[in-house]
Amino acid sequence: MSTREELLLKMYDQMFNDINRHIMVVWQSIGVVVGAFAIFALVEKQVVSLDIAASIVLLLCAWLLAHLFDASYWYNRNLVIIANIERQFLKKDDLKQIHYYFGKHRPHKMIQHLRIQQALGLGLSGLVIIYHFLDRVVPGFSAPFCNFDPIRVMPYLLVIVAVLYLRNLWNRTKKSYEEFLRNSPGVEINTDGVSYGIGHGHKER
Repeated sequence: MSTREELLLKMYDQMFNDINRHIMVVWQSIGVVVGAFAIFALVEKQVVSLDIAASIVLLLCAWLLAHLFDASYWYNRNLVIIANIERQFLKKDDLKQIHYYFGKHRPHKMIQHLRIQQALGLGLSGLVIIYHFLDRVVPGFSAPFCNFDPIRVMPYLLVIVAVLYLRNLWNRTKKSYEEFLRNSPGVEINTDGVSYGIGHGHKER
């Protein structure tokens, strides 16, 4: 085995190790759920207000989503490196005989594992904001404006800031991924006869 081949194989193993580390953000999802229960337990004990508690849970959800976006970028980027290394050793026939993923790079999309956790974060934040709206905002519709409590707005301001931040983060990761593909496309593989659909992150044909 040449020095180059040995280096490529070591890089191949390291890329998979990095992927495994980044998809283990499932523990962060569990932390968000546990944190939400703990914070709302403090609301029941009147240690913190519902406004503060809702804001903290929403902040935790935004933190989870940000990590998911980052993990998705690293997963897709490392998969490109893995595919490029495989192209150094595999041939066109291996698209059929081994696997077809190395023939074409996947688009910048989140894998199902991360999308499930994203659904958890969005669902939890949706429940919290709806509960806060019904409990703290709706009753104020019939009250005089002088009774308006500015702190009630905090969760909604946080949602706006989080959406802007997450949108910017996703766009940055997308541009970084596209830049990586342009600069490191790998050896060109003839993929005639191979259909890339939902199984590799592409749309169904």
